[in-house]
Amino acid sequence: MDERVLGATGLRVSSVGLGTLTWGRDTDAHSAAELLRSFVDAGGTLVDTAASYGDGAAELVVGTLLGDVVDREDVVLCTKGGVRQTAGGARVDSSRRALLDSLDASLARLRTDHVDVFCVQQPDPATPCDEVAATLEHVLVSGRARYVALANHPAWRTVRVADLLAPHRLAAVQVEYSLLERGVERELLAAAAEVGAGVLAWSPLGRGVLTGKYRRSVPADSRAASAHLAGFVAPYLGTDTAPVVDAVVTAAAGLDIEPLEVALAWVLAQGVASAVVGARTPAQLAPVLASRAALPAEILAALDEVSAPALGYPERR
Repeated sequence: MDERVLGATGLRVSSVGLGTLTWGRDTDAHSAAELLRSFVDAGGTLVDTAASYGDGAAELVVGTLLGDVVDREDVVLCTKGGVRQTAGGARVDSSRRALLDSLDASLARLRTDHVDVFCVQQPDPATPCDEVAATLEHVLVSGRARYVALANHPAWRTVRVADLLAPHRLAAVQVEYSLLERGVERELLAAAAEVGAGVLAWSPLGRGVLTGKYRRSVPADSRAASAHLAGFVAPYLGTDTAPVVDAVVTAAAGLDIEPLEVALAWVLAQGVASAVVGARTPAQLAPVLASRAALPAEILAALDEVSAPALGYPERR
């Protein structure tokens, strides 16, 4: 797979990233090791995790694999902080205290002294932007991370934090982006370009729905059937998304490729730095790694047309 530069930085990341949302929970250590080995062997470098994934379980698994299954220097390691578990459930907290405590705990679980990218996972209305920016600057200066990023933040907050962080750079924004989720096209993509941040697109396969496997039923071994992830997939299983999924399946049949290749190729054609795919099993990852599809212009245009109006997004001009 090819490498792409992350925004206006010099950091190169693989065009497909490996997500670890299910590691330590639905994906055991043995399967995770096979996933990571296959990913790196195929030229993949970006490994994406978070302190909140399994309340640290995913990072623990990643930490056991670095050095044993793959060399630490062979991966671009990204983790996220700012969401912590409390007695009342998950709580967004991007205060200086919370971010630094989270990152230090992540480094211990990952068995490393630094991550390549540290990302604030969610916007926190209770924490001022200047505190977030100052904390990210400290993360860089202290050597805990080589680059910093924001995930799932609105455009105005992204620009504000980036301005406050200068002369240090906001390296990336991580956002959900697929044919089923194009809301970031309204403002966020332009904001990222303005501040020189690369785009890391999570769930480029529409939480698995764009593979076409949910068109007739919910497979027993799918995320939608998982007690942990059923609510994650459910928003994309309605009738509103069916025309988009059908268009992807039709395009794939015409090109003699898999639907997931069409969905992935569409996202990569939008200029993102990397599309982060959270395969739960080696069997799910294999076709992603084998994908080399580049969509013809007429297919890209047709997918744009069917997805934007169907989901309420403005058509491109």
